[in-house]
Amino acid sequence: MSATVQRLAGTQPSLDPMIHLVADDMLRVNDAIRNRMTSEIPLIPELAGHLIAGGGKRMRPMLTLASARLVGYSGSRHHGLAAAVEFIHTATLLHDDVVDGSDLRRGKRTANTIWGNPASVLVGDFLFSRSFELMVESGSLRALKILSNASAVIAEGEVNQLTAARRVDLAEDRYLEIINAKTAALFAAACRIAAVVADRPEAEETALDAYGRNLGIAFQLVDDAIDYTSDAGTMGKDAGDDFREGKMTLPVILAYARGDAEQRAFWKDAVEGRRDSDEDFAQAIALVQSSHSVADTMARARHYGQQAIDAIAPFPAGAAKDAMIEAVEFAVARAY
Repeated sequence: MSATVQRLAGTQPSLDPMIHLVADDMLRVNDAIRNRMTSEIPLIPELAGHLIAGGGKRMRPMLTLASARLVGYSGSRHHGLAAAVEFIHTATLLHDDVVDGSDLRRGKRTANTIWGNPASVLVGDFLFSRSFELMVESGSLRALKILSNASAVIAEGEVNQLTAARRVDLAEDRYLEIINAKTAALFAAACRIAAVVADRPEAEETALDAYGRNLGIAFQLVDDAIDYTSDAGTMGKDAGDDFREGKMTLPVILAYARGDAEQRAFWKDAVEGRRDSDEDFAQAIALVQSSHSVADTMARARHYGQQAIDAIAPFPAGAAKDAMIEAVEFAVARAY
């Protein structure tokens, strides 16, 4: 398994090249987001705005815009689709926080802790509806099919994760299946639709899909590792959230598989909710570190990151390609 990601330079990677690349397009996307958040019901824009303006980098819509640059598209149909991607993402976050009972999102109180679970779910539904309006307005049935399918896959991934909750025997293959659906599907769709509206060949669609999908998997695996290596300020959520929610993320799956009988008993108790104190979390960190589970999770993230970079190798060199490569490097480097 590859453990290296192609480097563009010796500096710390960042999203700045992509941000600068798509800055003008993002102004139009942000306008679309603001316009579609409006409602005669004041709670809707208030709650949605709390999350949308909450400090996220809007990486998914930026990927749509950067992918459009990569394939040489010069129209404007991708602006509304990029806004639709952000609405889908925001809606899933609202629903996720309700399901997980999360208190923090990007370092701020989650919407459900402020306005309650029912309002969060319903506003999430509102944003899904707005996203479908934007898809239809793009005039591309194929883009509509790709994004609507991604929405269904995300929901399936959520249900799959729910049925796997607090299952200490969760296999690595099933976990990868879950994150492929929950996280990677939207990354893949966000990139692919750029080739669709640009009327590019199927091979370019497939390449952008592979780029986004592998980037999404790498992104989620790094998130898995961060829960056992960083503080709340770095993560934008409470340290140990995954541990206390009994989530079998990849570091835990590996640590459990490599543990002796006593260590496996600890993990079973933790995943089933009987070990969730600060001392237990400290022990969990020690176990994932001593079993090299965090390091191996990061190695897998680098592998998928390299797969993402390799997927866009056939495209011509230029600012768009460089920015998309550095976005992969940034996604992986977040854990350091």
